[in-house]
Amino acid sequence: MHAMLPCGFYDLLAPAAATEARALESLIKRFSSYGYVRAIPPLMEFEDSLLAGPGATLNRSTFRVMDGESQRMLGLRTDHTMQIGRIAATGLYDAPRPLRLAYAGTVLRLKAGEGNPARQLEQVGVELIGSLAPAADAEIIQLAVDSLAQLGITDISIDILLPTLIPALCDAHKLGAATRQALHHALDRKDEALVQRMVAGEGGKVAEQALLLLRASGDAATAMAALATLELPAAAEADRRRLTAVMGLLGSAFPVPVTIDFVEYRGFEYQTGLSFTVFSRHHRSELGRGGRYRTASNEPATGITFYMHGIAPALPPARLPARIMVPPHFSLARKQQLMAEGYVVVQALKPTPALAMQAAAQQCDGWCEEGGGMQWVDANGAGC
Repeated sequence: MHAMLPCGFYDLLAPAAATEARALESLIKRFSSYGYVRAIPPLMEFEDSLLAGPGATLNRSTFRVMDGESQRMLGLRTDHTMQIGRIAATGLYDAPRPLRLAYAGTVLRLKAGEGNPARQLEQVGVELIGSLAPAADAEIIQLAVDSLAQLGITDISIDILLPTLIPALCDAHKLGAATRQALHHALDRKDEALVQRMVAGEGGKVAEQALLLLRASGDAATAMAALATLELPAAAEADRRRLTAVMGLLGSAFPVPVTIDFVEYRGFEYQTGLSFTVFSRHHRSELGRGGRYRTASNEPATGITFYMHGIAPALPPARLPARIMVPPHFSLARKQQLMAEGYVVVQALKPTPALAMQAAAQQCDGWCEEGGGMQWVDANGAGC
């Protein structure tokens, strides 16, 4: 049988599928402990709704199909954030603010992202909608760290970003579109030499401040000290005040390393303020990213999205329950007893005197006859 899957789509099999499912449900349970209630949006929506407001940034990555009922174009979600914003503005428009909503599910993308060939991704996350308070930003960062820690992922680091800081400087100094684009390009590449050359050219004061911000990025304490010395226009000053407040709320005893990048912009085009990325220091993939934005109905919001393809490799080895094979006539009450004791119970479908051989063939750790004790399979597949 020839059954090739499209590029970027995949089957996830045992034990990876079970590991991912357990981690996802564990995250949702942790979110609930923080007061976040789960919402389940549809896989597809009308295109004009799905791509409204900040959703327009997802236009090029969205699959589209024609709806046979309405004859209107549908979009398959590439991200949950916009859908949660729509739910807040419609079904929950009169609910008290701030809203705390959680989600989990599959997203589909027209093209793969940088460093990840998959176009089918599992997301899980939260959105805090209706508050501009720095405490909301701090809560999301704390929740992100705590949720991963309770999965057993301990080598976490947080990279805080201000993707609106450089645009605010460009606006304040009325930098031209071409110069602005060149500056963003140089900063994306962390090219100090090119930014330095722009200081003497059309970049002027903006490039000079951008160079200082580029050099100041790094360890949080050092970065904040450098930021405090800069003279900033009013719009950028708002970014500085929020970052200062959030860092104060996180405190000096925050349990994971924090770095600050003042010039990073790529991938955060619809963010309207303080944003962040969560990394595992021993794995290449980012675990998640979040930040401040406005919904399509212009409500202030912040949130975090975790990517299960990044989280799965960072999980500690799982301790799987022992699999026990039982014969067809095994009683339901005895099965339930074994399950209550933490065993996985696999029932043989045909009577056989060689239950030990069936157990080994089905990759069970042992077997149990009705009324008998537990028997274990040794490394060679034989009874012991």
